Order: sequence, then structure tokens, then C-alpha cells
Amino acid sequence: MGQTYALLLHGGAGVLADRSYDPERTHMRTLAETGKAMLARGDSALDVVTEIVRQLEDSGLYVAGKGASPNQAGRYELDAAIMDGPSQKAGAVAALTGFLSPIKAARCVMEETPHVMLAGRGAERFAGMHELDRVISVNDYYTPAAAPDSRAIATGTVGCVALDMSGRLAAATSTGGTLNKLEGRIGDSPIIGAGCWSDGHVAVSCTGQGEFFMRQGTAKDVSARMKYAGESLEEAARHAIGDVGALGGEGGLIAVDAQGNLAQPFNSPGMKRAAVHADGTITVDVN
Repeated sequence: MGQTYALLLHGGAGVLADRSYDPERTHMRTLAETGKAMLARGDSALDVVTEIVRQLEDSGLYVAGKGASPNQAGRYELDAAIMDGPSQKAGAVAALTGFLSPIKAARCVMEETPHVMLAGRGAERFAGMHELDRVISVNDYYTPAAAPDSRAIATGTVGCVALDMSGRLAAATSTGGTLNKLEGRIGDSPIIGAGCWSDGHVAVSCTGQGEFFMRQGTAKDVSARMKYAGESLEEAARHAIGDVGALGGEGGLIAVDAQGNLAQPFNSPGMKRAAVHADGTITVDVN
């Protein structure tokens, strides 16, 4: 068993509000410490990314889970995906309504069905069948975290990538979607290869204007650049975000490779993130 572990988490691209982000900084540092402790005791990367994203959803500080905003029809439709590197098994939910943790629903899809994605009413029925925790009162539960945002595609997502001490990688991404989105809109977050990817080489979680990440297949693009072009993690991640920018999109990604190297490029006005580096140090940044 190797002894290297590393982790990155993000609370979304776009630091726009004219206020202190100290609550998010404090929360992300706490989560980084939680993830570090889990990895140090030998927990799997898959369990770590599930738990970290669940806590990001539950906090109400980010545009995911409790902090999501309603769509134009007044509904809270949430998306999430998770992927296990060693097996390349994946699970996702899209336009899920009425449940506290989309990432737990996504993992349930991965582990309890032969499918990768369930959407809408089917996802809701499935989550109910597996007795996942429901939102009791929509009006009382959700506390939209988004800052005022005049961009055509406003952003907000959470995610986590991890390398554990057995050399396993995993990635997870969850979102409330772009603000004021059309009913039924699905972005990159639940799309395997676009907003979330993990294999034997790298784990990636994206955040930003999802339509552009979908058109580029950004998460898988990082892996492909490393595998076929021989690029380093840092080069591959930077070039992948560069391609998003070339289409006119903005956002960022977090990634970790099998050696514990980290990458966190973005072309948006800031990206909330925290890292557990391979040497054990923790860093937290919003811009």
C-alpha cells in the first residue's frame, strides 16, 4: 500500500459578491481537514468524495443542495455525478427534486442499478425506493446562496476529487444548476466526461458555465491529454480550461493524478477551493 494521498474540493467558480467569503473559507478548511483525516485512516477515495460533497450540499453556502436556487418554474431541480477510478463505474442524477443529497442518490444509481444516469421523475422514484432523505418543506429548507449575477449563464457547483493511500482515485460533482435556468435544463455536472471523470490516471470535477464544458467534454479531455499527448496534469488541466475559454465560456476545474499532483485552473472571476497536498499541507483560496 502506498502512503500518498491528496484531495481537492471546490465550492464553485465565480466569486462575485461584494462581501467577505470568510464563512466559505472556514467551511472549506474544515472539510479539507475532514477529508485529510479520512484519507489518513485509510478510507477509500470514493467514500471521501461522497462525504465531502454531501457536506458541501448540506451547508447551504454554495449553489448546490441546500444552497440551490429555483428554476424559472419555481422548482429546485438538482444534478450530481460520481465516478470511481479503479472500476470506472459511475452514477448520476439529473433534474432531481425533493431530496437532500443528490450525490448520495448518484452513488446509489452507481451501486444499485446497471445504469449510469436517472433523471426527473424516474430519479425521484428511485431515490424514494431507496429511502434517501427527503426535503420536508421546500420553502423552509432551501437557502439560495447565489450572489446577484447578470451573466447569461450564471454559475454554481460543488465537487471533490481524491487519491487514497491505496492509489485509488474518485471524483464527485453536484449542483443546483445555473441561476434562473429553464425547467428541465441539465448542465455538465451530471454528465460523465463533461463535468465529472475518474480513471486510473486522474480524477476531475468541473465548475462553471456548463454548456461550454459539455461541448468540450472537459473532464475527460484532461485525462485524454495526459494519456495520448503525454501532457502533465497541470498542462492538461490548463489547456482544457483554455479550450472552454476559446468557445467563450468561463469556469474552472479541480484535478488530482495518481502521483498526488494537484491542478486547479480557472478563467472565471475566482473559484472557491481547498486542497490537501501530498505533503499534508492544506491551502484554501477563493481567487
